[in-house]
Amino acid sequence: MKITIQTVGVTPHEPLKERIEKKLSKLETFYDKIVEAVVYLKVENTSDKNNKTIELVVKIPGNDIVVKKTGASFEESLDESVDTAKKLLIKKKELA
Repeated sequence: MKITIQTVGVTPHEPLKERIEKKLSKLETFYDKIVEAVVYLKVENTSDKNNKTIELVVKIPGNDIVVKKTGASFEESLDESVDTAKKLLIKKKELA
C-alpha cells in the first residue's frame, strides 16, 4: 500500500510522519485490497483549540473511504480517523 501525506500550511515533524505510516499500515490487516492511503493535514483557521484536521482517503477498488476528523492535535485526529476507517473497512469486507 502506498501512503501519501499532503499538507496545507503545515510542516509535519518526523515522529508524526512515522506515526501516520505505522497506523495506516495496520489497516491492511483488516482489508487486503487497499491501493493507497492519502492523508491531508490542515490547521483550521479558528480560535478553537480543536483546529488540527486530518482527512484520510483510503483508496480501494469500488468506492474510496473518506474520513475527516478534527481534534486538539494531529495525533488525536489521526487516531480517530484510523479507528473510523478501520470500522468501515471491516464492514466493507463483511459485505463483500
